[in-house]
Amino acid sequence: MSRIAKTPVFVPKNVKIAFDDTKINVEGPKGKLSVNLPVGIKLEQKNDQLFVNRLDDTKQSKANHGTTKRLIIHMCEGVSNGHRRSLEIQGVGFRASVHGQKLVMNLGFSHTVEYEFPKDIKVVAPKPTEISVEGADKILVGLVAAKIRQFKPPEPYKGKGIRYVGEIVKRKQGKQVTK
Repeated sequence: MSRIAKTPVFVPKNVKIAFDDTKINVEGPKGKLSVNLPVGIKLEQKNDQLFVNRLDDTKQSKANHGTTKRLIIHMCEGVSNGHRRSLEIQGVGFRASVHGQKLVMNLGFSHTVEYEFPKDIKVVAPKPTEISVEGADKILVGLVAAKIRQFKPPEPYKGKGIRYVGEIVKRKQGKQVTK
């Protein structure tokens, strides 16, 4: 068995799980999530524990075994607590604000950049230089944060741009004048 999938998934009390041979649905206070189960993976529930088992020992089934368990763990955590990615904006005059379902950013271009985010995701700009992306689906939260970062990734000379909180940007030395 996969070392990752050997242990059971503990289901929190406020989370409801329903599954059949092809799909698993997870519902909690933060929302509902569902995912299709790969071929060769079988689920088994005992009390508040969920066991992920594989039907054969092919290479693909072994890979799907651990991945499916982690997906279920992230789904349970997302519908009970939620997931969050934080971004920070660095640069003079760079700022962001949220207007309804749109994130409006001034990033040094001749125009403002507008990004309409999915309705399942909550985007908040507590300060003009901070952006927080929250939601139940970890994959969708990461995807939205990556799309926002893509508008102006940090450049290596001055470090200006949008970066994840705690991200280290390797700086390059600029041109030097020799006399």
